[in-house]
Amino acid sequence: MSNEQKTLRAYIYSDTEPTPEQSGRLESFLERTYGEVIPLRWTRTPAIHDGFRLEVGPDVYDWTLEGRVRQFQSRVNRMDSGMNSFVPLMRKVVAGFSPAVVREEKGETVFVGDEIARVRGLPGVQYGEVVEFAGGVHGMVQDLRDDSVGCILFGAEGDITEGSIVKRTGRTAGMPVGIKFLGRVVNALGEPIDGKGPIEHDDFRPIEVAAPGIMDRQAVNEPMETGILSIDSMFPIGRGQRELIIGDRQTGKTAIAIDTIINQNKRNVICIYVAIGQKASSVAQIAANLEAHGALEHTIIVSASASDPAAEQYIAPYAATALGEHFMHTGRDVLIVYDDLSKHAIAYRALSLLLERSPGREAFPGDVFYLHSRLLERSAHLSDELGGGSMTALPIIETQAGDVSAYIPTNVISITDGQIYLESNLFFSGQRPAVNVGLSVSRVGGAAQTKAMKQSAGSLRIDLAQFREMEAFTQFSSDLDEVTKRQLVYGQGLMRLLRQDQYKPFSQHRMVILLIAALNHTMENVPIDDLLTYRERLLEHVEAQHDHICRRIDRNGKLLDRDKELLLASAKEFAERWLRHGGELDEGEEAPDGER
Repeated sequence: MSNEQKTLRAYIYSDTEPTPEQSGRLESFLERTYGEVIPLRWTRTPAIHDGFRLEVGPDVYDWTLEGRVRQFQSRVNRMDSGMNSFVPLMRKVVAGFSPAVVREEKGETVFVGDEIARVRGLPGVQYGEVVEFAGGVHGMVQDLRDDSVGCILFGAEGDITEGSIVKRTGRTAGMPVGIKFLGRVVNALGEPIDGKGPIEHDDFRPIEVAAPGIMDRQAVNEPMETGILSIDSMFPIGRGQRELIIGDRQTGKTAIAIDTIINQNKRNVICIYVAIGQKASSVAQIAANLEAHGALEHTIIVSASASDPAAEQYIAPYAATALGEHFMHTGRDVLIVYDDLSKHAIAYRALSLLLERSPGREAFPGDVFYLHSRLLERSAHLSDELGGGSMTALPIIETQAGDVSAYIPTNVISITDGQIYLESNLFFSGQRPAVNVGLSVSRVGGAAQTKAMKQSAGSLRIDLAQFREMEAFTQFSSDLDEVTKRQLVYGQGLMRLLRQDQYKPFSQHRMVILLIAALNHTMENVPIDDLLTYRERLLEHVEAQHDHICRRIDRNGKLLDRDKELLLASAKEFAERWLRHGGELDEGEEAPDGER
């Protein structure tokens, strides 16, 4: 028998003092239950006037009227409701009912501060279980030891003091979910913070569940188009894929994610944007931009700002993923953006150090890899038997001085199915989005592209890689041959063509037209400073001539050989007119009729 059991004390709470006969029965019960004689002390409690409540260490036995009613209700709920008559059911319940001993566990707070609490007792509590502190504050168990448990707190810790009672709830942390969350901004607990009133939820899902198994998934083979030419043509993203966006701060990482969300307008894709550790004003600006471009109505924003507790920043991505899984398991396609997981790792590190876990590399705890792997593995393209829904993840990681070999970046790179690397030098030179062709990759590749994009992209990535290599090699040379000069001009034109303004994603047919025109060298003689203007006029010209081809590309992603020939012929004809007029086209001059 343990020392803890030998020092047990029993306390009885009631309005009236137990009779000697009642005290004798209670003492006999304690001896049978705990195998020893336990002193019994009575404390008068006017609130308990219909029975009594017995507490033995962490165990609570509720023999009050309220406790017996709860037991009766529980018994009724467990009975088979398929009986033909309610009366026989009630007779059966009443005849077989006898008040049971309800055993509860409670503990005692031994330390509280810095958004964590350490609790003594609760021997049966589990990792991840929610516990209730004084004042209704809830916490989640994150550290299990022989003599105590460590909890992270959700809410103000002002009502919690040393010695405060802590109760088990028997449930894990969860998130309310439902279709009414679309268009709303909520915190990590699912509470609205946009001032638009309460949200009705359809269900309640645990924030952490096991990822779908291999047999529950199917291949990633449907495109999740971003509308960004440099990404969709060279690093395509598929539905169910996890594609990392990585780069230094202020290089356009969030801009790519927001443009991708805007590009899902009218594509039946539900988008979830998770803001971790950002300024509340930045989140408000993102919500305003999404609303201005008609994208907020299919988007949910989950915000755990820099001013929120580290515990909420820690659970925010898991709570948002639970929201996404609700839609995925009903057959819907979901896009979820984690902005960003670097701050998420830092919040977890802060909590871990406060819980006195041993730090490892770069002061992060040893399980920080599992932190993100169990999150991102939940994104998948489900099998048809499970409804065929998908959840595509775009995690964002911030690097320091371009160091992709740091601890957190390498962890997330190894978890994801590719990365889009944004380079500071490209960004500050005006190349936006500043995608580094050499370090970016999509491990799904052409499987996530439509046939039209695959036929059009051709040698774009190889041509750009050769240009970057040649540019670096010839930057110190002043005497270049004509072939090299043409290749440099061609590469510079491709780079300029890939520049794209924020909030202006391209439709698929526009990307196909630009790729066909550029890779067939129809733009080589256009001055590079005029190229973006030329691009817009070219698109208008080809769309006017071949509207039916454009609509077919957008509808089914197919490009026939004859379609490609017609688009190329139209691009060449426009280039000739442009050069003939020096960039100033006569609006009265009409091009020869193409196939309409």
